[in-house]
Amino acid sequence: MHKRDYYEILGVSRDTGDEEIKKVYRKLALRYHPDRNRGDKEAEEKFKEAAEAYEVLRNGEKRQIYDQFGHEGLEGRGFRGFTGFDDIFSSFGDIFGDFFGFGTRTGAGPRAREGRSLRYDLELSLEDAFYGKEEEVVFDRLEACMACNGSGVTPGSEPQVCATCQGRGQVIRSQGFFQISTTCPSCHGQGQVITDPCKNCRGGGKVRVERKINVKIPPGVETGSQLRLSGEGETGENGGPRGDLYVVIHVKEHEFFKREGDDLICQIPISFVQAALGDTFTIPVLGDESGHDLKIPRGTQPDAIIKVAGKGMPGLRGHNRRGDLYIKVIVKIPQKINQHQRELLAAYAETEGLTLSSEKKKRTFLKKKRK
Repeated sequence: MHKRDYYEILGVSRDTGDEEIKKVYRKLALRYHPDRNRGDKEAEEKFKEAAEAYEVLRNGEKRQIYDQFGHEGLEGRGFRGFTGFDDIFSSFGDIFGDFFGFGTRTGAGPRAREGRSLRYDLELSLEDAFYGKEEEVVFDRLEACMACNGSGVTPGSEPQVCATCQGRGQVIRSQGFFQISTTCPSCHGQGQVITDPCKNCRGGGKVRVERKINVKIPPGVETGSQLRLSGEGETGENGGPRGDLYVVIHVKEHEFFKREGDDLICQIPISFVQAALGDTFTIPVLGDESGHDLKIPRGTQPDAIIKVAGKGMPGLRGHNRRGDLYIKVIVKIPQKINQHQRELLAAYAETEGLTLSSEKKKRTFLKKKRK
């Protein structure tokens, strides 16, 4: 099924700020709310569309993924949107709380929620990006407290049923023609309260622990590449699944090569004699310790570009294809030459029909110009 563009759904541009997106969504949520449009299937679909679009565009991480990769990028990271009103109101009720001061969920008890996804920034050399490598990453994440098994209560104790909501996690209010369920202010939607909190986690049910894992970096990664490690994020709420870990790649600048996509660019200085007569010498290339024999054609001009096919970076998506290497030739003109070299160059100038003025003649000419 084809999905509409989220920016089109909300009627905003790609550079619209968070506050303006909230204002626009509020109008759409009020217009298409199911309690105002009973039996209107089109309004229901628009309400679902708007909720999904707002969920993505209000979240910095999801919005960045969507801007770069579209709907496919979000699906590849586990986001599938909402399946129905109960899903929206249960998982996304804070939207309505933010705007209207009340929620709209009607289910009882706490709902399972996926844990928070984490980000790890990994710096690599260009050589590591070329060959790929296995890297150990160390990060902190929240885990279920082992002392209380994630319950938040002292072992041997039990949480008490919330007296305000009688364990439902919600309290019901009437607002015009709306019958609204809001999150219970006493238990914050949990349906129970902890009177004897676990001393290890202080009632939170989670503790921060260090995690070490080995990450396989594929050849061809570049700055901005993201590796998703499913289930390596923080533990979920109320039995929900773990979040994911996103390893974001940063490739350091290289002293010799500059990268543009899968291509590499470098500069080679040569003398004007090599440029005129041609030459062959070995230059370094990635993936070949013996280097590459580069031929400088006779008459090579300054800033000429020489292409060496297949000597760039490997393609990240495989297909056994590598980029190309582009070599910019920098012709160096000597600033100092000895007398013998001067005579040889003067003799060459004569073969070209050039008459070079001596310094004495230059000074005489300048004096005449001053009179």
